[in-house]
Amino acid sequence: MEKVAIGLLPPLRFIAAIAVVSWTSFIYYHFSLLSGGLLQLGHGRDDSADPCRGRYIYVHDLPRRFNADILRDCRKTSDHWPDMCGFVSNAGLGRPLVDRAGGGVLSGEAGWYGTHQFALDAIFHNRMKQYECLTNHSAVADAVFVPFYAGFDFVRYHWGYDNATRDAASVDLTQWLMRQPEWGRMGGRDHFLVAGRTGWDFRRDTNINPDWGTNLLVMPGGRDMSVLVLESSLLHGSDYAVPYPTYFHPRSDADVFRWQDRVRGMQRRWLMSFVGAPRPDDASNIRAQIIAQCNASSACSQLGCAFGSSQCHSPGNIMRLFQKSTFCLQPPGDSYTRRSVFDSMVAGCIPVFFHTATAYRQYTWHLPRDHAAYSVFIPDRDVRAGNVNIEATLRAIPAAAVERMREEVIRLIPAVIYADPRSKLETVKDAFDVAVEGIIDRVDMARGGYGRSWLRPKQSSHQALDAKRRKLI
Repeated sequence: MEKVAIGLLPPLRFIAAIAVVSWTSFIYYHFSLLSGGLLQLGHGRDDSADPCRGRYIYVHDLPRRFNADILRDCRKTSDHWPDMCGFVSNAGLGRPLVDRAGGGVLSGEAGWYGTHQFALDAIFHNRMKQYECLTNHSAVADAVFVPFYAGFDFVRYHWGYDNATRDAASVDLTQWLMRQPEWGRMGGRDHFLVAGRTGWDFRRDTNINPDWGTNLLVMPGGRDMSVLVLESSLLHGSDYAVPYPTYFHPRSDADVFRWQDRVRGMQRRWLMSFVGAPRPDDASNIRAQIIAQCNASSACSQLGCAFGSSQCHSPGNIMRLFQKSTFCLQPPGDSYTRRSVFDSMVAGCIPVFFHTATAYRQYTWHLPRDHAAYSVFIPDRDVRAGNVNIEATLRAIPAAAVERMREEVIRLIPAVIYADPRSKLETVKDAFDVAVEGIIDRVDMARGGYGRSWLRPKQSSHQALDAKRRKLI
């Protein structure tokens, strides 16, 4: 028996060696499939050292009819499409501002443009072209971007067309996407696009008006993707609110820091201000009461935006007023949200909200959960009933608390602006960066993960950013 056992040892050793080699080969092959693309894109570095780990985005190469051709028809005025050519110039930023009254502070040279509030489709797409973690290998992508100009498509066929025509491009898009191999991986749940209008503009079947908007967000394919909108419908889980474009599009970190320092040092002549038009046909809207209270106060200034007035069409007038105001009144307009919220914050003005859906329930990626840290809330029902004096409410806030709120608003400026797509910020994260992180986290959770914030490089500390600011200015 002993001789037999001894005779078996070489075969056993051989089998064990084969098992070790096979297992090692399996492990190597397995992880090569998972991370080979990342290693290749990371220039041969170890995956743990790859700054793009967990941040890769694949961009669909859509046919031109879904984006470039839509902008090509920007002068299609005969079919109710307004002349948008000026607004989509300069990578979607619009024409550069000329600031004769302000000494060039709000000029194109300083990063200020006449940006249309619904131009985000083009701005975001052009910013994506500069994104540092793009990949041509869809298999390693953490999310898939679809550069369809849904907002511009809404406008060109909104007036004077039937619903089939309004939906034609969206149907064409979703059918195209569902034929692509990338779609099959998660059934579209890792795809996202930007529709630079309110979410309600793309949910016609759920609107009161059966002829308003397209059905992009409720049709097969469209409802499976994540969609970035300027105002979420709040009732559905696939559309996420991102800030409206403002007039400010910095080209560098130094541009951001200089502007923050400027608004921090502004003399605030007015306690409060309001920019907006009344809504006489909407009995539930409180703008009439706000305008009346502002007119009755020597501490309030406003720009009239009634029909025929040009005051609200001048970015310079709007921004100069906001820079001189401590508080900016932000009641709902045609919908809950307003572009003015972000214009006022860029000016360092503390927003005063009257409805929770104007900001608190919308921009959860971009604004703090501690709403009182950067804003004031006055319930609209109290204003409507005449039970509150806005000026008295604001004067009752201690000066130290006002300073803290203003400093928080100024700190938030980078997160609510879109940098010039033709340039690149270094350490500052803008609204685009924040939105991309939010989308990637959502996709990771759809895969069964917990979000990937822990995989990304940490944002620079306030001390590091201050040091960078002092060096650049």
